[in-house]
Amino acid sequence: MVALGLLLVRLVVGLLFIGHGAQKLFGWFGGYGPKGTGGWMDSIGIKPGVFMAVLAGLLELLGGVLFALGLFTPLAALFITLTMLGAIVKVHGKNGLWVTANGYEYNAVLIAVAIGIALIGAGAYSLDAVLNI
Repeated sequence: MVALGLLLVRLVVGLLFIGHGAQKLFGWFGGYGPKGTGGWMDSIGIKPGVFMAVLAGLLELLGGVLFALGLFTPLAALFITLTMLGAIVKVHGKNGLWVTANGYEYNAVLIAVAIGIALIGAGAYSLDAVLNI
């Protein structure tokens, strides 16, 4: 049952990160693509905006794919953690903890999940287990 629980958590978190990456990279799922996201990033001091939007999108997309598959899980967790730390530092941190005030509560949960899975392993239903990584 533990392996199934790990699979469920990895799939939900990984697929959501894939979606966020696709928003930034391709404008899918209501996203604004590199130009729109980059303009917003420029406006909050993350420069150069388009480059940083593409970098964030790639980290989210690749991190999400690897996390969902349970492949190179510590690397996937690093990618997820880096993007969430960036979101905390540049957007949510100044608003305090609670998400109701646009705070970093959700980002902190995602960091904890990513690091927790990396520390305990992706589980039996993962490519890490199949490849014996």
